[in-house]
Amino acid sequence: METAVIYVIILGVISATGQQVDVEPEVFSYPGQTVHLRCALINAAGNELTQVTWTYEPKEGNRTNIAVFRPNNDPHYPDSPVKGRVSFSPSPPNLDSPSIQISDVRMTDEGNYICSISTFPAGNRQGTTSLVMLEEVGKVTVTATDPVEFSSVSLSCFVSSGSSLSFLWLNGSSEVTASDRVQLTDGNTTLTIVSVTRYDQGPFRCHVFNAVSNGTSAPVNLSISFGPENINLTKSPSQDYYVEGSDISLLCSAVSRPAALFNWFLNRVPLSDTGPELRLINIKEDQSGNYSCQAFNNKTMRNETSQPSIISVLKPIVNASVTSSTNQPVEGNAVNLTCEAAGSFFARKWMKDGADLIQTGRVLSFQSLKKTDSGNYSCNISNPVSSVEAEYIMVVNYGPENVQIKGPSTISLNENLTLTCSAESTPTANFTWKLNETKILNNSAVLTKHITDLSDSGEYTCEAMNRITEKTSSAVHGLTVTQYLPGTRQC
Repeated sequence: METAVIYVIILGVISATGQQVDVEPEVFSYPGQTVHLRCALINAAGNELTQVTWTYEPKEGNRTNIAVFRPNNDPHYPDSPVKGRVSFSPSPPNLDSPSIQISDVRMTDEGNYICSISTFPAGNRQGTTSLVMLEEVGKVTVTATDPVEFSSVSLSCFVSSGSSLSFLWLNGSSEVTASDRVQLTDGNTTLTIVSVTRYDQGPFRCHVFNAVSNGTSAPVNLSISFGPENINLTKSPSQDYYVEGSDISLLCSAVSRPAALFNWFLNRVPLSDTGPELRLINIKEDQSGNYSCQAFNNKTMRNETSQPSIISVLKPIVNASVTSSTNQPVEGNAVNLTCEAAGSFFARKWMKDGADLIQTGRVLSFQSLKKTDSGNYSCNISNPVSSVEAEYIMVVNYGPENVQIKGPSTISLNENLTLTCSAESTPTANFTWKLNETKILNNSAVLTKHITDLSDSGEYTCEAMNRITEKTSSAVHGLTVTQYLPGTRQC
């Protein structure tokens, strides 16, 4: 407890008598600038300032007073190397802080500047500021070689002028520091990157500085050669098959610096074409095959080949037709429909009246035709680039069959008889009439006759004949002729 009291008392004494001059220990500048040398009297209470004197002490030579001030007098600037350039700041000076400034400083102004303050009754106090003159940092440049990835690269920093220089390297906005892959040598003027990668490209800048100035180089990006890799081959338009005569573009790309050189291959045989694009104009079927490209880097001396891209060229289907083995198909007979075309064939599909048939071959066979086989047949021939349809209308000739006669079975004299004969037949049947096996001169399906005699009674026969099938079929109709109308009596 006593120690604490004594300590406070001692501090109080120091505070009462501890008059000091406060200055900057060291000030840096470079030629042409104006420097401010600060001076202030601390704990001046109870003392009267009588004079302020600034003295210049060069590194070599004698001390020289450069500025003097007494209260109630103007500032005085004796002859000195800084006369005309030195002045109190402010002028006249503030008695508590009689600082000075020197304009247009020169390298020869370097040295110690002593601020001496005379007070009454405390006496003289002084403080010294060392003015250090530095050469301003000049133009900063960086040189570097263009490396191959995973080799080493060095960047060198040069400055046209400057003194007491320090060097700092920046990658983007981040400072570069030494590590397993980064070496800083020659006073940090050389930056070496071991096993450089493409991601080390920068931009790098060299920052040079001293206490009074600084300079930074223009950004330098490393052109790091790498690749080729990630080669990619695409085709446009992208499809599985191409019709003969198409234009196709093959594009090859690769990750590479510098840009890769490209060569082309068809079925592993070199083509004369070079460059990243291979254009196939008016392509032919015999140009089908496996296309590939190879990328080459003339800096890294490496190459990489793409996976093959298959180009399948097909001729379009043309001149499709369906033909029959006979011009007159007849029910019960055999017939073949044949589907033909020119081009690159892949598939055939048969249809009848718009409905799919199960047959898919070149020939549609009928072993025994039916009349229901008549219809519109179509053959669709297709490949992945074209589709053509040919049609054939087949008419199956059949009959005659189901011959029928319609008309009255009883008729009176002097009436007109009409009998109509019908038959199922393709083509339409020809008809012949008989009465009691005697041919009647009528070749029409309709028989008309004026009944004049009772002998017109009997069996009327209609015979139908198909001129294509050469078949005949007949029907018989009985007719009774009466003298009077049925249901009437003669008066």
